[in-house]
Amino acid sequence: MKIWIDADAAPNDVKTIVAKAALRLEVETALVANQRLQTPANNPFVSSVRVEGGPDVADDHIAEHAEPGDLAITADIPLAARLVEKDVSTIDPRGTEYTRENIGERLSVRDFMDQLRSTGVETGGPQAWKPQNKQAFASTFDRVLTKLMRAAQKKAAKKGPTDLSTGP
Repeated sequence: MKIWIDADAAPNDVKTIVAKAALRLEVETALVANQRLQTPANNPFVSSVRVEGGPDVADDHIAEHAEPGDLAITADIPLAARLVEKDVSTIDPRGTEYTRENIGERLSVRDFMDQLRSTGVETGGPQAWKPQNKQAFASTFDRVLTKLMRAAQKKAAKKGPTDLSTGP
């Protein structure tokens, strides 16, 4: 299991919450961005991946490398749709979990708003980051991460111990 963060636009609070959990639970975490990122000191579980600049390059990296059972954090709805399709658990920095049941609607609304903007309609941007967003993210992150960790433990238990002996 690995945690992927679309780090170009992720709030620092989100990165901090995830880094603390990664250290506490010893879960590999990758911050992916098209700029240099600082990783937390004394946390061997958090690494950064710098990709080339350009539209959707970080998204493509995450979509190509994330696997079922991983957790991704992104505000990018098209990326979330790609990840949900691959059975990668996906949440946004404001605490919404993207699922097969809601991603289609989210993508439709995003595309509709994009069409409005392309015709010159002012649609505004996302609201400013608030303490409630941090709480909502932390709660959803904890719930989803716990579910994934339990699933990974069950999967490992089913495999059982591996006999590495070479004796007769």
